[in-house]
Amino acid sequence: MTSLTSRIGAELDRLRSSGLHISPRVLEAPQRARTRVAGRDVVNLASNNYLGFSDHPFLKERAEAFVRTWGVGAGAVRTIAGTLSIHEELEEKLAAFKGTGSALVFGSGFTTNQGVLGSLLQEGDLVVSDELNHASIIDGLRLAKATKKVFKHKDMQDLERVLAEHPTDGLKLVVTDGVFSMDGDIAPLDEIVAVARRHGAVTYVDDAHGSGVLGEAGRGTVHHFGFEHDDDVIQIGTLSKAWGVVGGYAAGTHDLRDLLINKARPFLFSTGHPPAVVGALLAAIELVQREPQIMERLWENTRYFKAELRRLGFDTFGSQTPITPVIFGEAAAAFAASRMLLERGVFAVGIGFPTVPKGLARIRNIVTADHTRDDLDLALAAYEFVGRELGVVAG
Repeated sequence: MTSLTSRIGAELDRLRSSGLHISPRVLEAPQRARTRVAGRDVVNLASNNYLGFSDHPFLKERAEAFVRTWGVGAGAVRTIAGTLSIHEELEEKLAAFKGTGSALVFGSGFTTNQGVLGSLLQEGDLVVSDELNHASIIDGLRLAKATKKVFKHKDMQDLERVLAEHPTDGLKLVVTDGVFSMDGDIAPLDEIVAVARRHGAVTYVDDAHGSGVLGEAGRGTVHHFGFEHDDDVIQIGTLSKAWGVVGGYAAGTHDLRDLLINKARPFLFSTGHPPAVVGALLAAIELVQREPQIMERLWENTRYFKAELRRLGFDTFGSQTPITPVIFGEAAAAFAASRMLLERGVFAVGIGFPTVPKGLARIRNIVTADHTRDDLDLALAAYEFVGRELGVVAG
């Protein structure tokens, strides 16, 4: 008989021996462009805090005001007694921002995928997923009873082939990230939607890294391609990354919201967001529309950082967004580079197999609106030193 202690120990030993064991770094200061890690003041290139909202005074003020008025918790699941009027206000503002008929907020982006995919898909349906889609999509599809197929990353011929080879009278769903989190590339939604429509399929876009980054005022990848009013395009995403808080959302038709309220298990069995979260999110939606210069700074910083990395000779893997991978090849080199950068005042995390393919280990950098030119120049100087020390760029 296997004991709990032996099972846990064996799994930890397996993770350590395979180089997959994780010990997260701990931030010793707020999530900002400059923070403190391992006793060092560092430039932070590791967070998803695209717009600098995680510690923004306006969001903090609104969160505090909502706590004073509404308390610290919702007190129940949304379908019993946990829906406050502020929850519905947030969802109305989010739907208006996204240009959809409705929106529903979940506890996280991860559970949003589980809830929406599980509610929509039935036996006899077909779902076709990009091979580089996020783990939350993969896990959400594991719970669905539909036939599941994968198409090669952003390969329209392969998507066409898979849809043609698997006809069905059920619902057909093409699932893609809007922005892919490891490579920083954008899904070609104009092409994906066209292929999906030829086969009578609905397009489902996880816009975790596109919302707040792409489209007018950060309305997202779907808006960037002009499909925000189309009923055969479903938007889901997170309220953490660019929005700086926590949660997930599904945006689509009025009936989609009604269905999810009645069927999405993560919604049905989770307590509603605490008022502080709701207040901060309402402030974020207001702020991104009121101050377009925030997104302008994000993209100005992104263009500068990418151009300088390329000038130094680094491979940024064709990234199109503030997600900027720097390729080091083998995992050992990426992890060594991460340690060396930290020693020089830059917090950036190495990523290797199985998160990314073997031979494409990298450090994933995310530039934010909060970074100054001095922050980026310090990081670039550290990268130049590390790249030369490791032989990744010419000395």
